[in-house]
Amino acid sequence: MSTYIIRRLFHSVIIILIVSLIVFLLLRALPGDPIMMLIAQNTNMEWTPEMIEALRDSKGLNDSLPVQYFRWFSMMLRGDFGVSIMHNYNIGEQLKSKVVVSMMLGICSFAVSIIVGPLLGIISAIRRGKFIDNVVTIFANIGITAPQFWIAILLIFLFSMRLQLLPIYGYTLPWVNLGLCIRQSILPVFVTALGPIASTARQTRSSVLEVLGEDYVRTAWAKGMNERKVLMKHVLKNSLMPIVTLQGTMLRQIVGGSVVVERVFVIPGMGKFMVDAMQGRDYTVVQSVTVVMTLVVVISYLIVDLLYGWVDPRIQYD
Repeated sequence: MSTYIIRRLFHSVIIILIVSLIVFLLLRALPGDPIMMLIAQNTNMEWTPEMIEALRDSKGLNDSLPVQYFRWFSMMLRGDFGVSIMHNYNIGEQLKSKVVVSMMLGICSFAVSIIVGPLLGIISAIRRGKFIDNVVTIFANIGITAPQFWIAILLIFLFSMRLQLLPIYGYTLPWVNLGLCIRQSILPVFVTALGPIASTARQTRSSVLEVLGEDYVRTAWAKGMNERKVLMKHVLKNSLMPIVTLQGTMLRQIVGGSVVVERVFVIPGMGKFMVDAMQGRDYTVVQSVTVVMTLVVVISYLIVDLLYGWVDPRIQYD
């Protein structure tokens, strides 16, 4: 087990290195110069070519690409994410507050999806062909196909503008104002969790139906075991493997989906932070946020792989 974990951690470092390099190069291939955008924001002073070059040199953008990359990556390894090109703030300090907001929403969304999704899938499988099965199927199809921003806008229009039950935008941390935090979290959490709930419900339904058709389950029914014991002892655990596999992907979607949801609901998390930085061509901010998101996804996949051994004792880690 320890050898497997060490090997996976090594692979994770390689993945983060590759992602950081790709993002670094793609950002500089995009049209737009962050220095010219910065100058455009300071129209109250006259800029000479010498001043522009001095500003570019102070931001480290006159160095070659390899020098820029290794300087930024080595600083990041020491826990220093650098300084924003556009706004000159410490990125690490900003990330601390943004990560807390995104993780709060992400954990809540993941918890909702991992509870509601399998539950709907189990109910749908047990009541196959019944009314509840049709309702869950329709809900799952809508959740998978409907764009997040469209669902978010519809919910804002209905619950915030028409019914005036929930706030339109913003986010308050629970230790600041718990009641307001809950009200502000309902719509973003639902929108973020909708896709994972739908995918998990469909996967759970298929997995449970497959297990229900196995010989040992039919034997359990024939022995006169009640429905609850058959489901708990024979069906659920043997249906967990594909569901656990899916949860790693769902966590990745929740982290990635925060970009859209945080932008729509104006939530000061990592998603909105990165979109704002992208619009301003703030290279160091985008690179840092991407690495942090990649780290979350890589860790989630490692946890899912380790859970396989708990779900299925036949799996051996070499």
